[in-house]
Amino acid sequence: MPDMRILISWLFCTLMVLFSTDSLSSNLPDNRFSNMSHSRINAQYDYFEDVGRSYTFERVNSIPDEQWTRVEDGDASFGFTLSQFWLRLKVHNELPETKSFALEVAYPLLDDVSFYAVSETGEARQLDIGDSRPFYPRDVDDPSMLFSFQLRSGEKVDLYARVHSKGSMILPVRIWQEDEFYEHASSEQKFHFFYYGSLVVIVLINLAIAFTLREKLYLFYALSTSGYLIFFLTSRGYGHQLLFPNFPELNTQLFLSSMPLLALFSLLFARGFLQTKAHSPKMDWALRAMIYFEYFNIVASVAFDYNLAVKISAVSALAFFLVLFLAGPVSWHARQRAGAFFTIAWVPLTLGCIATAGRTSGFLPNNFLTEYAMQIGSGLEAFILTLALADRLYREREDKVRAQADSIQKDKQRIEVQNQLAEAMMRDSVTLLPNGTRFEMHVEETIRDNPKKRFAICVAKVSRLSEITRTLGISSVESVISAAAARVNGEVSKLPGVISAVNDQGNKDATFQLTGDTFGIIVDQDISTNELPLYQEFIKEISLPVEMGSLSIELEPRVGCALHPAHGQNAAQLIRNAIVAMESSHHSADQIGYYNTSLDIYSESRLTLMSDLKDALDTNKPFLHYQPKLDLQTDKVVGMEALIRWEHPKRGFVSPVEFIPLAEETGVIKKLTLWAIESAVKDLALLRQRGYEGNMSINISAKDLLSKHLPRQIEETLKSYQVESSQIFLELTETATMDEPEAGLEALNHLTSMGFKISIDDFGTGYSSLSYLKQLPASEIKLDRSLIIDIAESDSSRLIVKTAIDMAHGLGYKVVAEGVEDEETARILKQLSCDKLQGFWLCKPKPLEEITSWLEARA
Repeated sequence: MPDMRILISWLFCTLMVLFSTDSLSSNLPDNRFSNMSHSRINAQYDYFEDVGRSYTFERVNSIPDEQWTRVEDGDASFGFTLSQFWLRLKVHNELPETKSFALEVAYPLLDDVSFYAVSETGEARQLDIGDSRPFYPRDVDDPSMLFSFQLRSGEKVDLYARVHSKGSMILPVRIWQEDEFYEHASSEQKFHFFYYGSLVVIVLINLAIAFTLREKLYLFYALSTSGYLIFFLTSRGYGHQLLFPNFPELNTQLFLSSMPLLALFSLLFARGFLQTKAHSPKMDWALRAMIYFEYFNIVASVAFDYNLAVKISAVSALAFFLVLFLAGPVSWHARQRAGAFFTIAWVPLTLGCIATAGRTSGFLPNNFLTEYAMQIGSGLEAFILTLALADRLYREREDKVRAQADSIQKDKQRIEVQNQLAEAMMRDSVTLLPNGTRFEMHVEETIRDNPKKRFAICVAKVSRLSEITRTLGISSVESVISAAAARVNGEVSKLPGVISAVNDQGNKDATFQLTGDTFGIIVDQDISTNELPLYQEFIKEISLPVEMGSLSIELEPRVGCALHPAHGQNAAQLIRNAIVAMESSHHSADQIGYYNTSLDIYSESRLTLMSDLKDALDTNKPFLHYQPKLDLQTDKVVGMEALIRWEHPKRGFVSPVEFIPLAEETGVIKKLTLWAIESAVKDLALLRQRGYEGNMSINISAKDLLSKHLPRQIEETLKSYQVESSQIFLELTETATMDEPEAGLEALNHLTSMGFKISIDDFGTGYSSLSYLKQLPASEIKLDRSLIIDIAESDSSRLIVKTAIDMAHGLGYKVVAEGVEDEETARILKQLSCDKLQGFWLCKPKPLEEITSWLEARA
């Protein structure tokens, strides 16, 4: 906060004129030191205002006495002025011995001060010092403006001082006996450095809290307190004396900048501490307005002239003080605890300002309390606000501890609920037995805890459940399952070697319900082997009928077991193998199946099959068979359909019905289609060299249709083998075109624009929209075998086929009948105006060489 002496002097300069003494004297004010005097005198002096700053020391001596103004009490303040002031006074040593004296102008922020001493003999001495000059050399090593001189007993000296400053012109003049001044200065320095030390401690504590808690509030308070520290250090001259003795401009700039900085961070702190945004929008607006003004003030302190910058800071200080003076009571009135602390903290600072104003205007005596009231007030304010922050920190900690305790309690309750929910989720809702997930965990835990022991993982299934459901309904099935579960669980608990799981309530679970009709247990194999008759009796017991009213229902349970470690090392694998063994249990005399790899028809996964297909494509292991198409009107072969065949090295022949859907699911279909296209185009080129004039049909899937790269890849293949695109029919099912209708239609139009012909395969098996089908740029539609299989015997089937053919012709499509098995069907299709046919009646699919021979023989 700016030095209130600067501020108040600016406000009270008019009062000072009223209170100043205008008496004229023909003699210099005589300040006498006698045996009755104190060690310090508030010096009487005369002053002359040199408005043009043109007077020299020699010229000042010639100024008439009536142009000088007397100051009786040694204190004068002239506010902000660009004038130069001359002071004159006389000192008379009436003490019986020689004494050293010091003339003090007790304001450290005077830019330029020149002292002159004229002895009774006319000898003159000059000393030039000031806030704008390097600190050394000075007569006295002290921040105040001091001039040292020595007087013999009875000797007099005339003293003059020329003072100029861009800041406030405050001129408190003191005359000291030099030894007494040093004692006073020592005591004063102790006070100052106790004050500065206290502020440093407050700053460090709040910085530590700010960085520890990551809270801006404590940082703002530390920075605002640092602003006070820098302000008083520079305004009291200690910065100039101790830190920057050779850089007076730096001390001046720090002094100017400290005022808006301490105001800015004080406002930021007050806004956060009082939380005005939450309870007092108008006060918050005032604080924010002041904050923006202080940003401007910071720039002004650097960019503007010293005099103007100080005046702006003084105006800012008035508004700053008023806003913060009101902020505390407003927050207190809003029932904010922080508002009470802030109001109480602002009281000593307010009293300090009043005391400083009273001292400056002359209403209060000039003593230690009035001179240092601002520092005392700011120190007390800092101390009270530090206590307030400590109180806030304590309350926040208490709230946090209370919140943590509440959170822990809620967490405990939530965990209990979660445990109850997890327990409920791991139990079947009908039988209340633990479910398959819990069984897998139980098996895993048992194996982990006993890795070297042998266990049997057994599953039992009620094999007639679907039949019971269809006969009695779902509610009756639930009753049957509950009765079966109760029986299994009751019998299992009696068996030696069965390993139970202990739940959160401390209860033991021996039987687990893997699915609605399947149960599981885990058995210590070493114990069960010695108790085999009991287990055989157990199978008999659970095989007994369940009584449902007047009904006696046979369950026909099937049991499968997998052994650890022989049949697996983990729970998932062992349970899976036990289920596989259960499916072969009907081959066993005791209705218990044990896992055997030779009986595992699922041992090769579907993904392995696709991996094998990829490898087969890389080595060109698949091959193509070709089935001809016959034109019923010309009786000529007009086309061939390429059909993929694959002979697996272990499985033997794998039907396309098995591997093509898998290829579509896994993305292998793209590679498979490209292989088929290249192989078919290559063979077509060979067939045409041997005289074949028909086309080639190649099947593509929905994923192929939507591939952006397929058209280019087909075109490159055709170019390689010099085959025209018009000789290629791309066949796809009607449902494939419906996966993504708009994108599919766009892709088909693109392919036809390249010259390819489109054939819709398996027509009649899907659920296509006729309004969509009529938009397809297809050349032909292939009637599925299911439509024509019985047209020789069924009039209705014949009518359906006739309708389909007429509809297709109406839409501009040629019609191909698939799966023609006999001559009668072929004859009827010709009568119904079908265009083409293919099927075993004409020719079974054959490899390239055989189909070539067939074509030659038919020709």
